[in-house]
Amino acid sequence: MTNASPIPVVVNGAAGKMGREVIKAVSQADDMTLIGAVDHNPNYMGQDVGEVAGCGELEIPILNDLQATLVMATQEKVQGVMVDFTHPDSVYENVRTAIAYGVRPVVGTTGLSSDQIKDLGEFAEKASTGALIIPNFSIGMVLLQQAAIQASHYFDHVEIIELHHNQKADAPSGTAIQTAQQLAGLGKTYNPAKVEETEKLAGARGSVANDNIRIHSVRLPGLIAHQEVIFGATGQIYTLRHDTSDRSCYMPGVLLAIRQVTQLKSLVYGLDKIL
Repeated sequence: MTNASPIPVVVNGAAGKMGREVIKAVSQADDMTLIGAVDHNPNYMGQDVGEVAGCGELEIPILNDLQATLVMATQEKVQGVMVDFTHPDSVYENVRTAIAYGVRPVVGTTGLSSDQIKDLGEFAEKASTGALIIPNFSIGMVLLQQAAIQASHYFDHVEIIELHHNQKADAPSGTAIQTAQQLAGLGKTYNPAKVEETEKLAGARGSVANDNIRIHSVRLPGLIAHQEVIFGATGQIYTLRHDTSDRSCYMPGVLLAIRQVTQLKSLVYGLDKIL
């Protein structure tokens, strides 16, 4: 550990599955200090967040008042960080509120529109406050996306399948959208039509992202987070796949983002930008 003061961290969505993993990771990091836990689930109000997360008592109660917790964070000697794993319906306001209080947001919640991300970027830049929006904190997913970009130079046909647990509220996933965005804009339009297609059921061919890239979403209990990028050409199929078997795999990326956001003065989108 260095002589620098530890980074104060607030976890928003602390009682959720990802929030609990973040609580454990932050509480065990030598260069961070957990100062607040927020969640709107009434079943956990007032409970010790360490007990809820399964890492032992931390003497930090779960509260349902984000603004009050952010005000508390502003009293720290070092500028704080808010990690947000909440819900697509609330994440935009959560991030704006954190920036307004001078607390740097690290956002794992997906579902933000491109206009919302643009607005948050402008707000963060005016406030000279760092912010990170990370659709996927897995290093393996970054490697998959990099491999997909390389493959796109040689294949004209590609489709994306993303599979998640059935408690995920948004579709397609932010990771799938980000992957499609990375493949788009490379000077080509994918999947040139060979026949005039007819969908007998609406949505059978998935959603269409930029440059005619199709994304298919699957929601089933038993899944966590999975993605395939499938390239096709005459006589061959090239499949890239990433599977998550435990949410702890995201924590190295989360901790890296917490450390890196303290060095930023504006909003950055994607884990690949800070590796």
